[in-house]
Amino acid sequence: MIKLSKLSLASLCLLCLGTFSCTSEKVEISEKAPNVLFILVDDMGYADLGYSGSTFYETPNIDNLAKDSWQFTNGYSGSRVCSPARATIMTGQFTASHGITDWIGAKTGENWRTHKRHDPMLPADYVYQLPKESTTLAEAFKANGYNTFFAGKWHLGDEGSYPEDHGFDENIGGWEKGSPSGGFFAPYTNPKIKNGPDGENLTIRLANEVANFMDRSKDKPFLAFLSFYAVHAPVQTSKKKWAKYRDKAEAMGIADKGFEMGEKLPFRTVQDNPNYAGLVEYVDDAVGIVMDQLEKLGLAENTIVVFTSDNGGVVAGDAFATSNLFVKGGKGHHWEGGVRVPYLIKVPGTQPKAPVDYPVVGADFLPTLLDYLPEEVNISQEIEGRSLKPLIEGEALDQRPIFWHYPHYGNQGGVPSAMVRKGDWKLIRYFEDGHEELYRIPDDPFEEKELSEASPEIKASLSTLLTEYLNDKEVLMPRPDEAFDQSLFEERLDNMENELMPRLERQRLDFLDKNWQPNEDWWGSEVPE
Repeated sequence: MIKLSKLSLASLCLLCLGTFSCTSEKVEISEKAPNVLFILVDDMGYADLGYSGSTFYETPNIDNLAKDSWQFTNGYSGSRVCSPARATIMTGQFTASHGITDWIGAKTGENWRTHKRHDPMLPADYVYQLPKESTTLAEAFKANGYNTFFAGKWHLGDEGSYPEDHGFDENIGGWEKGSPSGGFFAPYTNPKIKNGPDGENLTIRLANEVANFMDRSKDKPFLAFLSFYAVHAPVQTSKKKWAKYRDKAEAMGIADKGFEMGEKLPFRTVQDNPNYAGLVEYVDDAVGIVMDQLEKLGLAENTIVVFTSDNGGVVAGDAFATSNLFVKGGKGHHWEGGVRVPYLIKVPGTQPKAPVDYPVVGADFLPTLLDYLPEEVNISQEIEGRSLKPLIEGEALDQRPIFWHYPHYGNQGGVPSAMVRKGDWKLIRYFEDGHEELYRIPDDPFEEKELSEASPEIKASLSTLLTEYLNDKEVLMPRPDEAFDQSLFEERLDNMENELMPRLERQRLDFLDKNWQPNEDWWGSEVPE
């Protein structure tokens, strides 16, 4: 692919070559141009799927998709939280470039103190909507004759920065909210989606909307973006699915403990939440709906399918929903569990022989998909991802650096930091005190063996690389909080371990009790006849 620099449009047109050359006119393309179905799950963990190692959650439809897809075992999101990762997918840029470094709505500066978490720094500010000057994935496809459709979670700005303002012809359900207003069962309180019958499941509804769109657009190339609100909190499912997984947890043997104390919050260590398992299964059911529709319409052999998540699974904070099993931490954290995600690309006519361990990131989706377009593309921003098409076609790719910048505290216990991964190595820089840690990820996915002293040259090289990148981007940084009180910070940690963690353990066992129910109508899923 061609990496475009931030130059004038005239200069860009001189630099653009091949797939990424410039054009200003909308072009008509062949009906044989590949369709794209992009499936984005919210907060789905690296190990939340059968194909990736879960024995508790059941995901047969996604597992079948994985069999025919390029499975990237070192697949990363663009950020440890949602809005930045979604902006990275839409723009092909890392967070330091597009400027959305935290989830939109997160508090910054002195306002952070209102959370009473007593952290030693005040989080930096960030960009609050997807930059209008950037060419999004949808705009690139639309300019090339594609019908474009969005369904589900957006969370990239409020009115004026909705999906329809960034290249999508139709938008069902996408607005500023990051969680499903009204929950996962109709009636919803979302102005961008009409209510279905009481008790309708939102995840299934979004899949049906995409299936209907594909039927209406089957005679013209399309980009369908299915962006689930699941498996984000609130964790809700039906009584039938809860009972299925409650019984399964009992049959597998219920662990005596399900949590251990992390650096700031308790971490879930087991996958046995029947409500979350049911929520995962609804996503799998929905994936089955859209994949079956492709087959029914005769489009499967001409449709590229992407499946991924916006960040790692939630092991701490929010609903304490899952465990990432094979990597440390989860959503909001700088460890692998925060950014390692499911990462599948199904390309008709290609047959992967084995999972791929080459590190890839959300910024790679845009250049990869554009590389399959038959016509030229005009991209206005610098692209930091790279096309994976050469790799899919059997070529080796050199090891490039992947950067993350998160000058914030997370609701899940994450701290302000920046990271770079290049090849097998990952460097973490902590902004609170400036210290750095070095890990060799293939050998140490739990990031337990710090290698700064053992590999000082590698550390120095990555540290310089990270410094130069952050300086070049002129990133915003957190600042020390002059009102920080160490005693209040330690008091909160004590409460998390000695009050919250026992409460979470009791709640975990409540969910697994045969007589448990959340309310009379199971979050609205059981409608009186």
